[in-house]
Amino acid sequence: MKKIINTPKAPAPIGPYNQAVLVGNTLYTSGQIALHPETMALVTDDIKTETKQVMENMKAVLEAADMSFENVIKSSIFISDMNNFKQINEVYGTYFDEATAPARETVEVANLPKFVNVEISMIAIK
Repeated sequence: MKKIINTPKAPAPIGPYNQAVLVGNTLYTSGQIALHPETMALVTDDIKTETKQVMENMKAVLEAADMSFENVIKSSIFISDMNNFKQINEVYGTYFDEATAPARETVEVANLPKFVNVEISMIAIK
C-alpha cells in the first residue's frame, strides 16, 4: 500500500503529483527544483545557490518521511548545462558521506520545469 508524503517545508507540487510516495520501506521522491517553499519563488541567483535550495527541499521531503540523506540509495540529477556539473556536485556532495553516498546518474537535458538549471529526484529506503 502506498502512503503519500507531502510537507509544507518543501514546495507544493505544480502539477498532478505528490512530493513523494512511500511504498513499504521505499520512498520515491518527485524531482525537486529551486522553488522556495514559502514564496514559491525560484531561487536561481547562481548555480550553487540553486542547487542548495533543491537539496534543502529534498531534505524536507525526506524528513517528512522520517528519513535523511543517509537513507538515500539512488539519486537522479538533471541539469541544463553539463558545464555546471562541478559546482552542482560540490554542493550535492556536502549532503552525503562520500563513503556511503548513493548510486547516481547525472543527465544533461534540453529543458527543465520553469527553465531551471537543476532538478534532483531520489529513492530512499528505511
